[in-house]
Amino acid sequence: MLNHIGQIPAAAAFKFSNKDALVFEGRTFSFNEINDLVERAAGGLSDLGIVQGDTVTLYAANSWEWIVSYYAIARLGAVINPVNTMLTPSEIEYVVKDCGAKAIIASPEKVAAIMGVKEVSDVEEIISFGSDIADGAISFDALIAANISAPTPVEIDPANLSTIGYTSGTTGHPKGAMQSHHAVITNGAMTSQMQMRGADDCIVSALPCPHVYANVIMMSMMMFGSKLVLHRAFDVDLAFADITAHKATIFDGVPAMYMFMVNSPTIKDADLSSLTRCYVGGQTMPVATMEAVETAFKVPLIELWGMTEIAGLGSTHPLYGNNKHGSIGCALPYCELRIADAEDAAKTMPRGEVGELMVRGPIVMMGYFNDEEKTREALEPDGWLHTGDLGTMDAEGCVSIVDRKKDMILTGGYNVYPAEIERVLAAHPAVALAAVGKLPDDIKGEIAKAYIVLKTNTACTEDEIIAFCRETLAAYKCPRKVQFVDDVPKTSTGKIMRRELHTLDI
Repeated sequence: MLNHIGQIPAAAAFKFSNKDALVFEGRTFSFNEINDLVERAAGGLSDLGIVQGDTVTLYAANSWEWIVSYYAIARLGAVINPVNTMLTPSEIEYVVKDCGAKAIIASPEKVAAIMGVKEVSDVEEIISFGSDIADGAISFDALIAANISAPTPVEIDPANLSTIGYTSGTTGHPKGAMQSHHAVITNGAMTSQMQMRGADDCIVSALPCPHVYANVIMMSMMMFGSKLVLHRAFDVDLAFADITAHKATIFDGVPAMYMFMVNSPTIKDADLSSLTRCYVGGQTMPVATMEAVETAFKVPLIELWGMTEIAGLGSTHPLYGNNKHGSIGCALPYCELRIADAEDAAKTMPRGEVGELMVRGPIVMMGYFNDEEKTREALEPDGWLHTGDLGTMDAEGCVSIVDRKKDMILTGGYNVYPAEIERVLAAHPAVALAAVGKLPDDIKGEIAKAYIVLKTNTACTEDEIIAFCRETLAAYKCPRKVQFVDDVPKTSTGKIMRRELHTLDI
């Protein structure tokens, strides 16, 4: 296995040469072309003073430049800081100050609002994609066009820091999860191993590049020769068109993407016959919705689970194994999963009982950057990482996620899990998308409220929704209020933001 991320482009060029690697907005890049661009970008960054150990923030939307920048930073032995494009300028200021970034590489639409960070941080240069370069920024295209030779490849210990990936920071400031080169490479390799991704595969994806799910797909392309058709943002019709045009074998997405695709009127004309399997992650997906996707797409839909703190996936189903709907599968090779008592991490719960999902292995982060207290809270001395997800494990070691610990609703002394209600709501014939949040209640403490997006040309009432839930759920689990909405708040990956649902309240 390769020692560090910076070695990957040259190894890919050697192994796959002129094979198509990446397609972005009509432009196709071979592995040789990507390696050449990485070398030239690395040369340009080096000329700006970026050296081994420096941190470079990557604040940009999906593009070929993003991928080239990622590997160019690693080629110099610098630390990659990929950040979510939904972060505001003030949040970016916090991140670059926290990690001590020396430069920011950004999409052109992001540059003007962050120019001021140079005055309050260690950032010396802001590099912009595109042709319209803001005053004070440096053109990424010009760096490549200068054709400056990259320095001699550096020796890097696989255990060294490669990436600082900041979590979403739903409460307080985001935390920077530190990942070694070994963790990132191992996760990419073992994900491809479990899912059998290789040179015969063509993948269509609109997952945001800074997200770890997108990272393992990119690693599959670069390490194992799959072809990646990357979209700048998710668009149903474009997804269908590119699956057809490129004879894609895999589509990767989050639950909301599949819900939009299945409920789109254009699906009836889509040619999805080249697909061999689809993957879904980022959030639990109701079994009823998974079955609807499989019926429409005519291929297996396989669930996976991961998080920033483990550089990608922690579990999935082996391609040639049993695909258990409602389960995120089993641990990646070399890794372990267990269900711990939510109040005592040293205690492992019996099979089938609910507890906190914990993970251990070479993919686990080194800790949170500059935050020993949060690191101690997340990492046990024996290496087990707290995930914050509640779940169960069956006799075969497959895990089912019940919900996030922080999303649990405590109503009248009972624990209610939003995901359980959402799974029931998804089976209603009029429901396109359902999200469940909590409301304060003087009597019960908290109650569940459902936010429903209806399918096109359907109608339903609040009473009908609640009655439907009562057919399946205990009375205390049923939503007490229902609101019909056009959409719900989502992250850049399409994950429903339950803690923002209250902003829709009327």
